[in-house]
Amino acid sequence: MLSESSSCWPHLSGIAFLSFLSLPLTLLFPLPLKIVVDNVLGSQPLPSWLLWTGSLSSHGWMNMHRTALELAIFVLLGIAVLVNIQGLASWLLQTYTGEKLVWDFRARLLNHVQRLPLVFHDHYGATDSVYRIQHDAPSIQYVTIQGMVPLLTALFTLAGMIIVTAKMDMELAVVALLITPVLFVLSLGCSRIVRKRSQTIKGLDSSAMSVIQEVIGSIRVIKAFGQESREHARFVRRSGERMSHQVQLALQQAIFNVLIGLTIAGGTAAALYIGVQHVRAGTLTIGSLLMIMAYVAQVYQPLQTLTTKATELQTGLVSLERAFMLLDQEPEISEEQGALPLPRAMGEFEFRGVSFWYEGSRHGIDDISFHIPSGTRVGIVGATGAGKTTLLNLLMRFYDPSEGAVLLDGIGIQKYRIADLRRQFGVVLQEPVLFAASIAENIAYGKPDASDAEIVAAAKAAASHEFISALPDGYETQVGERGSRLSGGERQRISLARAFLRDSPILILDEPTSSVDVHTEAAIMEATERLMAGRTTFMIAHRLNTLKSCDLVLVLDQGKLQEVKACTPELWSTAVGS
Repeated sequence: MLSESSSCWPHLSGIAFLSFLSLPLTLLFPLPLKIVVDNVLGSQPLPSWLLWTGSLSSHGWMNMHRTALELAIFVLLGIAVLVNIQGLASWLLQTYTGEKLVWDFRARLLNHVQRLPLVFHDHYGATDSVYRIQHDAPSIQYVTIQGMVPLLTALFTLAGMIIVTAKMDMELAVVALLITPVLFVLSLGCSRIVRKRSQTIKGLDSSAMSVIQEVIGSIRVIKAFGQESREHARFVRRSGERMSHQVQLALQQAIFNVLIGLTIAGGTAAALYIGVQHVRAGTLTIGSLLMIMAYVAQVYQPLQTLTTKATELQTGLVSLERAFMLLDQEPEISEEQGALPLPRAMGEFEFRGVSFWYEGSRHGIDDISFHIPSGTRVGIVGATGAGKTTLLNLLMRFYDPSEGAVLLDGIGIQKYRIADLRRQFGVVLQEPVLFAASIAENIAYGKPDASDAEIVAAAKAAASHEFISALPDGYETQVGERGSRLSGGERQRISLARAFLRDSPILILDEPTSSVDVHTEAAIMEATERLMAGRTTFMIAHRLNTLKSCDLVLVLDQGKLQEVKACTPELWSTAVGS
């Protein structure tokens, strides 16, 4: 946490300084009351420091006490002005620093999560990571600013109050502190309860949020099957369980606060009783008693802060632990020191005894070997779960093999810079991924500095220019979330235009025509033919008819390479009607 807040240390130092500045102001606050009670209303002689001008001593009794009253009021108002200025400056600085801490922390978390391996995302899911970044990360603001700084301030304030009170009446100071062990035991017990229950609540919160994301993301399926009531009940069940735990936690914290209040009230009563006895014995003035009781109350304020903050911090610390869990995840795909640059690959691939298994699953690929010359068009076929997508993920180094090696242009892909390696691939997926931006921005996603002319040329090559030009806003048309404002075929052609613009030497096509009609399929395949020209291409398809233009076909079955077929007219004659 200290490293995460290092950029804000000057701001945190300023907050701490302003907080510590409140200590002398707090110590001075009861002073005007003592002057009024003892020296203005009472008959006690004025303290020597009030005679600093020497003029008060030369006046009559009435004038001296009137001047003392005016001075007490002036001091009271002056302290109030300084306290409010200090509070305003502290609030402004805390607000800015807190927002900056959260902003920096979220940015770092997102940057790190993007670089975590797919295994992590497959295991935890997107919702859990989103919850940790959006809802757990802000706890760094609470723990650092509303937690640690007040705790330090309370410690110094407590020390100051005890010293001043002890100088005025040692017995009262000891009595006031006798409740400290009781407060410590209460705080320790409650902290453990809060920490454990907060962990449960955070998990339930994330689970309820996952239901919301699933419902919104699958709204068409839910409506089609009429399952709105079922999904509503599922959310109510998850969030109801969370609410139950939250109410129990609130009840436990309320009981803790009541016990703290009663303990402090007992200490205050004991101090007041002994103080009255001291006044009756003549060892303490009424004004001094009022001043000491004000200090006792202010002794208990930092004590209460220390005990309650120690408990309240548990919720923030639980959130911080969940957020830091993301940073604790090490990327499984690491770049070797001195990794080789890769300006533009030739596109020659070789698998040498490659095996890969997903954690906790038998799915993957087993002992696969083949060689693909540069510029070859490779079709990949096999039943669902045969290992087709896994093979492509290994090509792009989303995973590293459990055994064996993947070579590109005769060199193991682990030896290349990861960014350079992935820049060699253009990807067109079965479900094209578009971002909530304009069509032009989506086409230029792989080449952000592309000119308008380059974007239009890519769209024309992908047979997309005509339908884009017909839209009211043309290339500036907003496609909506995940391209929801466009048809499936339109989304796929924009995805193809993106691949054209990227102009990578290696092409990955994952069922590019599986979800479109026959007419759109023909247009996409025609554009795909142009895109594949001169590139090493890997195309997944369930229908052999889609792979007519391929040079080789890899047949996978249950993770094993069953056959490498050359594409011949005889092969396609058996695929008619497939």
